[in-house]
Amino acid sequence: MIRQFLIVVVVLFSASCTKDFLDINTDPNNPTDIEVSKLLPWAQRTLGDALSMGEDNGGLSQILGVYTHQLSTREETDQYGATGNEFFLGLAWSKLYATSPPPGAAQPVYGVLNNLEDIIERATEDGNTHYAGIAKILKAYTFSQIVDVFGDVPFSEANRLNEGIQYPKFDDDAAIYDSIFNIINSGIDDLNNTTAPNAFKPGADDIIYGGDISKWLKAANTIKLKLYTQIRKVKDVSAEVNQLLSAPSGLINTVGESFLIPYGINAATDDRNPAFATYYASQRSNHVSPWFYEILKGYNPGIFTGIEDPRIPYYIYNQISANQNTREGNQTEYRDGAFVSIYFGSVGPNRDRSQQNTISMLGIYPAGGKYDDGSATIATATSGTGAAPYRMITYADRLYLEAELMQVGIVAGNARAKLDAAIKESFKQVDFVVSMVNTSSQLVPVIYSTLYDPTSAATLNDPTKTSPMMRYIHNVLMGYEAASTEKKLEIIMTQKWISNIGNAVDQYTDIRRTGYPVVFNPLDGSMAPGGRVQPPINGDPVNPGAQPSVPVQ
Repeated sequence: MIRQFLIVVVVLFSASCTKDFLDINTDPNNPTDIEVSKLLPWAQRTLGDALSMGEDNGGLSQILGVYTHQLSTREETDQYGATGNEFFLGLAWSKLYATSPPPGAAQPVYGVLNNLEDIIERATEDGNTHYAGIAKILKAYTFSQIVDVFGDVPFSEANRLNEGIQYPKFDDDAAIYDSIFNIINSGIDDLNNTTAPNAFKPGADDIIYGGDISKWLKAANTIKLKLYTQIRKVKDVSAEVNQLLSAPSGLINTVGESFLIPYGINAATDDRNPAFATYYASQRSNHVSPWFYEILKGYNPGIFTGIEDPRIPYYIYNQISANQNTREGNQTEYRDGAFVSIYFGSVGPNRDRSQQNTISMLGIYPAGGKYDDGSATIATATSGTGAAPYRMITYADRLYLEAELMQVGIVAGNARAKLDAAIKESFKQVDFVVSMVNTSSQLVPVIYSTLYDPTSAATLNDPTKTSPMMRYIHNVLMGYEAASTEKKLEIIMTQKWISNIGNAVDQYTDIRRTGYPVVFNPLDGSMAPGGRVQPPINGDPVNPGAQPSVPVQ
């Protein structure tokens, strides 16, 4: 069973010193104070790192990607084994809460929340309410993500080391959520403040929206919509969500307005998406989950059976071809032609065999890696740019939220039509991310196309009449129309999960709230009869005969 994490807080602090005549020796090139325009991009980028996947510098999604079955790995997160001592939990916690600079930092930059609090205090004092408003919205979003993962966490006493609070108390998660809404509303008020001087306004230093206040207001309202949806089972949120949806122009309305952290292509300073680290890792540990892969392929008997997702080559890069032997010469645990991985919970004999230059990897969409054009080359640091953004809330996410709210009867509307729109936006989002990745070294085809002729099976399967995207959506919606009320919710949430590969925090929250998507449970006899799972029977064309079943626990 997926469980919520419990983590022991390690409070980072530094000793104070008194100012005296020795201040004359202060190094002007290493200031102890830093402008809010420098703190903001640091806080934003560090937030992305703290939430992302990545086997080197990743954060919460590195663990939750395994828990939500987007990834599989040999690490302790396998079999839901992560504890408070897990490396990536500690790394994420430090990035979020640190009150002292990281080792070797050239400037006095701290954890996300400490930097945001600094921005809020200074910007408010100086009358720069745009900076204060942005920082408050980011603070609220950051705390919401922390609470969603950990539950009770330091909040009211967090980042108050200057007041002598070295060991902040853990506040009740429900109470924190109430405060989060207040922080967002305060941030909105700051952004709408027309009387403040705002002598200094955010611009290029705001790496999310470039200082565009209208987009920040839309993001703030969409964050509220998401958070209200997440508490809908413990609180009547009908009035709040209906009020937000009554003014749709005040929400994220296009893929270009999506709330995301951009990444770059610079290897020297490594501003690349942390998930791209697998491409240059000396020992690759991240695998694409077979459970996720089989749902994309249409193999899963419980959902989207027989419906192959055309986003597969954007999501997954295969290092070998379908008829090629493994480069290491080792037997694989799970193979389906070119796709190679390992099972969650495996105790099989082939799980730990080296497949460094054979395993399938996250592709261009989630990691800024390579689009799978069938070249079957070994992945390296030059196979992609790593410039894929970390997607916090996209326009597609907003539509999936609405589809969920309609499906469960909290708001009026056509859930099928909203699901249709959400899936279309998910495909458009793939093209948008590809455009950000800067793929000058590889030609990547556009996937979004509304070409559609449902006249007959022949026209649906004719690529000159119906695009792969529209054929896929047609088949998904046919399944939706035939489904029970509960199954329809599962279809909505599973499509959202597919769209959000790379961002596992919200998917972790969705699974615990709705029970969907259904994820692999090695202890479930219907999924692993007799404690064994069966890879595709003829999935390994190099070694004749059926692939052996794999023991899991």
